[in-house]
Amino acid sequence: MSKKVKGKSISDYNGYDYKKIFWEDADRKYEDTADRMAVRKLLPRHMENFADIAGGYGRLADEYLPRAKKATLFDFSQTELDQAKEKYGKKLNTIQGDIYSLPFKDGELTTLLMVRATHHFKDIDKVLKELYRVLAPGGIAVIEVANKRTLPRIARYFTGKTKVSPFTHSVVNLSEIDKDGFFNYHPKYIENLFKKTGFKIDKVLSVSNFRSAGLKKVFGTKNLVRMEKGAQNLLAPIRFAPSIYYRLEKPGDK
Repeated sequence: MSKKVKGKSISDYNGYDYKKIFWEDADRKYEDTADRMAVRKLLPRHMENFADIAGGYGRLADEYLPRAKKATLFDFSQTELDQAKEKYGKKLNTIQGDIYSLPFKDGELTTLLMVRATHHFKDIDKVLKELYRVLAPGGIAVIEVANKRTLPRIARYFTGKTKVSPFTHSVVNLSEIDKDGFFNYHPKYIENLFKKTGFKIDKVLSVSNFRSAGLKKVFGTKNLVRMEKGAQNLLAPIRFAPSIYYRLEKPGDK
């Protein structure tokens, strides 16, 4: 699902019903709830000019709309933006565009969110520079990152089931998952990149700690959700979850 735009590779979900196929038809209630927990904890209670970057069909809109004076959903897929518009109407602005050239002015946004998107970006450094550019001084960015150093991958590495080391800081491209690229990042690598871009790391959460089909069968979604509530803060220091959430601040006066 990759498309070349001005020489850049962009994941193209146009014509693909991501909402139905990936979320509604699959057993992902636990993952959805875990994301929502993190978003509630990390987003400011009151936001002036907010954008959900690469936000698809607005899956998390119910979490941020009550907090935002103005909210914009940005994505490359017009298919998903149309789904969001059908549900939320005038409550949510929608803009279609290129993640590598965001259609926002310098410092226009006071807050932004980006969830389940980093694994699509071959040039994550360029994406972060764009996010930093459009965020106002003193603004907050909540970004979820696909983690390379998870416990299952560590186990597979030590048992010889994979040669990909979860401990090196290099970016791993899991092409067996998606031929167009599926990128995971070591926490140290991405945190150094945040700092190099100019962001200050304010808070970190460990999210979807129990993402496993086996665990869902044994414990059930409701029990995993209960476990997740305490684990997001407790396990954050070890950075072993498949999703690591960062609350970042752009230094400067608000």
